[in-house]
Amino acid sequence: MNHGLPEDGNGKHPLRKRKNLRLAEYDYAQEGAYFITVCTQDKKCLFGDVVDTAMVLNDAGEMVKRCWQEIPVHFPHVALDCFVVMPNHVHGIVFIGDASDIVGAKNFSPLRLSKPCNNIQNQRPSGTSKTIGSIVRGFKIGVTKWMRQNTSTHKVWQRNYFKRVVRHERELHDVRTYIANNPMKWALDHENPDYTQNPQHTP
Repeated sequence: MNHGLPEDGNGKHPLRKRKNLRLAEYDYAQEGAYFITVCTQDKKCLFGDVVDTAMVLNDAGEMVKRCWQEIPVHFPHVALDCFVVMPNHVHGIVFIGDASDIVGAKNFSPLRLSKPCNNIQNQRPSGTSKTIGSIVRGFKIGVTKWMRQNTSTHKVWQRNYFKRVVRHERELHDVRTYIANNPMKWALDHENPDYTQNPQHTP
């Protein structure tokens, strides 16, 4: 069952299977838009709770949000779009390169993008290209360092992460909608540890 997340080119739910996440021979440092999901180890809910379909962040969740928002500080060639911190994962859209309107991005149609949904200052300067892997790694390190200093949690993240190339404006819209609606659909989320325990949920 697809609960609103755009399917990949084969009509499959992209979060159900995390093997072979990288596209063969794809350069994840090239300009464009990317949909990223980072999950906690063993689906542990470390960052807060969903209350009445709204995400309520705890101190750790607020730090995760801050670390995500500070990605462009450490990677000035990167700009952020819509994102959400959930109890045990983070969804976000990242732009690499001079992407003020994504004109010329090799994996994105030359269409002007609408305003991001998180009211983040939308600075998108060009710069030395870095890979998505280095961006996610830096984000993970920042959160893990804080968690080790302020909580009893030392193993925060799953080893891998999900990444997807956003190829056109319609797909961008669908991914933005999925991210914005994630808290409302937490009960149906495969990342929810209670998902399979509810008999009314069908896979």
